[in-house]
Amino acid sequence: MRIHFWGVRGSIPSPITPDLVKEKIQQVLQMLTPRNVESDSAKAEFIKTLPEYLYGTVGGNTSCVEVTGNDGTKFIFDAGSGIRILAKNGTPPENMHYNIFFSHLHWDHVQGFPFFDFAYYPKAVFDIYSPYPEIEKYLRKQMDPPFYPVNFDVLSKNIHFHVISPSEPFKIGNMTISCVRMSHPGGSYSYLLEENGKKFVYATDVELNPNSLKKTDAVAKIFENADVLIIDSQYTLEEYSGKVGWGHSAFCYAMDFAAMWNVKNVYLFHHEPMYSDKKLYSILESARQHVANIANNSVNVHLATEGLEISLC
Repeated sequence: MRIHFWGVRGSIPSPITPDLVKEKIQQVLQMLTPRNVESDSAKAEFIKTLPEYLYGTVGGNTSCVEVTGNDGTKFIFDAGSGIRILAKNGTPPENMHYNIFFSHLHWDHVQGFPFFDFAYYPKAVFDIYSPYPEIEKYLRKQMDPPFYPVNFDVLSKNIHFHVISPSEPFKIGNMTISCVRMSHPGGSYSYLLEENGKKFVYATDVELNPNSLKKTDAVAKIFENADVLIIDSQYTLEEYSGKVGWGHSAFCYAMDFAAMWNVKNVYLFHHEPMYSDKKLYSILESARQHVANIANNSVNVHLATEGLEISLC
């Protein structure tokens, strides 16, 4: 399976500001020497030496992750503003059939759906899955006047809604899908996809703390021995202490959780909209150091960034 990140921010879209662009340019210029511009190859080598937070950006779109199964079946997890970029730059399935899963219905996870170009294609087919029985009602509601210029009925007529149960895994193509309810205001569901013995877990909008580090069968079925885990890690521990109950995790608690369940690869996700690229990469380093201090584990820690694609063979 292939996993592609189209939106990685939490709470609200947060495009990079002109001031932050200027700051990046100033820092690059301070690092520049005459030898770095002597030739095209010297320039290319200089660019390779730049810190990741200067060369590019983590991205500012809200949650949207695309998974492509080995048979080409398309799965989309959440329809934040990143789903608009998916439509512009992604590769649609040959049969124009998308399976969309919602973790929950907060604004930053549904706001992009009316901007998903393919939703307006008459021949496109959508199967939308969620444990929330009224999901159709709420997706329609965000397009009602005066919130949007056209209503839900102008979309493809081939949109089908399915209410799923956390206790009942099911299959789509070669993929087995399961979910579990997690701690978040109003609830949020984490999803497990299994294909050819590999486990991928999407777990955004999850509030983890020391009390969460309790092993239960329901959680074990989703997280234990996952090959890839996308996990809410919105805050530093200091900032989390002032936002307990908001429904998001400090990165260190996310790392403890991943280590407890023997996860192989963790991708920090649902980034705080106020955090700069530089701060997010510093959090990545801190998360790696935290994991290194946990005995007898080998969790690989990564930063979810817009445009990143990984393969899970």
